[in-house]
Amino acid sequence: MIITGILFSILGVGLLCWLLFMLAVQALPFFIGAAAGALLSQNGAGAALAITVGLVSAMLVSGVAQFLYATTRSPLTRSAIALLVAGPAAFAGYHASLGIARIGLSAAGSCEVLALIGASAIGSVAFARLSAMTRRSSDLSSTGVGRSRVSKMAKTDR
Repeated sequence: MIITGILFSILGVGLLCWLLFMLAVQALPFFIGAAAGALLSQNGAGAALAITVGLVSAMLVSGVAQFLYATTRSPLTRSAIALLVAGPAAFAGYHASLGIARIGLSAAGSCEVLALIGASAIGSVAFARLSAMTRRSSDLSSTGVGRSRVSKMAKTDR
């Protein structure tokens, strides 16, 4: 009984860490959505409206960032958009890693090193997800989802 409790505790902590780092990747849309919802809530809007506006604005920010990254061809603009998305994710990843490292380690230097490693990992994952989402959407549009195979073959024969 004690062993299963320990195993489930380790599993629970592992799942919470995984969830924390997956949510850290979405730091910018979450921040914008939370700020919009809090602004409405503080100005007298109802809780349902504040939550709805927060969710919609978070989805809108995420979609706009992906759309701009996918449609922009300038490397400088794409880098700025990627930095705008990956920067807050790296910041959130740093603080999440630092909090977790301080649970198990007492040396401040090793906690900082692990926090920097976590920040770079989360920032890299945020950039990779942004690139992967835009690649997937451009692959779907270039393959012509919805077209029949016959019309594709007819276009290649011309």
